Amino acid sequence: MGIDLPVIWAVIIGFGLMMYVVMDGFDLGIGILFPFVGERDDRDVMVNTVAPVWDGNETWLVLGGAGLLAAFPLAYSVILSALYLPLVLMLLGLIWRGVAFEFRFKADEHHKRYWDWAFAGGSYLATFFQGVSLGAFLNGFPMQNGAYAGGALDWITPFGLFTGLGLLVAYALLGCTWLIIKTEGALHERMVALARPITIALVVVIGLVSLWTPLAHPAIAERWFTFPNIVFFSPVPILVLASAWAILHSLGRTPHVAPFVLALFLLFLGYSGLAISLWPNIIPPEVSIREAAAPPQSMGFALVGALFIIPIILAYTAWSYYVFRGKVKAGEGYH
Repeated sequence: MGIDLPVIWAVIIGFGLMMYVVMDGFDLGIGILFPFVGERDDRDVMVNTVAPVWDGNETWLVLGGAGLLAAFPLAYSVILSALYLPLVLMLLGLIWRGVAFEFRFKADEHHKRYWDWAFAGGSYLATFFQGVSLGAFLNGFPMQNGAYAGGALDWITPFGLFTGLGLLVAYALLGCTWLIIKTEGALHERMVALARPITIALVVVIGLVSLWTPLAHPAIAERWFTFPNIVFFSPVPILVLASAWAILHSLGRTPHVAPFVLALFLLFLGYSGLAISLWPNIIPPEVSIREAAAPPQSMGFALVGALFIIPIILAYTAWSYYVFRGKVKAGEGYH
């Protein structure tokens, strides 16, 4: 029995994108929370919690994009053609945010507030258009003769705009729970207070998306409610509610790591629902991973490099988080 290269590469790309959501989600979430924290010292502490690791978190986004090009060039060409504008806007947000990240520490007190707003604005822009791209991906792409046949603005739909807003809520919860781990005192208490309504808002968002998706996409509804997918999908709503309750319960005690781990699990449940909705298609609504796959020789050659580099990325990421573990205090950190 030979190696199923399309499945292996689909798992690698899916893993890379999930790692990006996990690693850069709370990073972007800190910028999303900036407007809710007015104290300059508190904002400095918030940024210092991710200062040593923020740029490395985006490695996973590069891995996902490069893997898509290497393994599924048809999907790469169609998806990027369809989502050119929102992806460019997302990248502009990431660039704007990255520049603000560095400049806010060098600016004088008069100009620092402008870089604070640039940091927050870049975080909102990048996150919103990631969510819009996800909604457009779920909506699917019209194709003709192996190429994208839609318009440049087809990604602007009510569902796509709502998923953009929904991802803002999801990343805000990740940022909030990350800061619960990394901060103390008044800022810690502020994050605990913010985490409660954000958790409830995220459950509402997940519920609305879960209702909207099958109503708007009959093919996905059929996939959800037919055997054996319904067996895999049926525990998800129960686990979502249980996870949300566990987050709220942990916030009422002396929260530390538990809310962040539970928030990650909540996002993983949403990600698993996405996988169930689309598998084995990589260009919705009907182009599968095997139809979009590159030649086996190309996939095998690229796989050697991927299997070499992914453990290295995991190792240096784990080491960097280990080295910079612990609480971050005012006046300490990146300068």
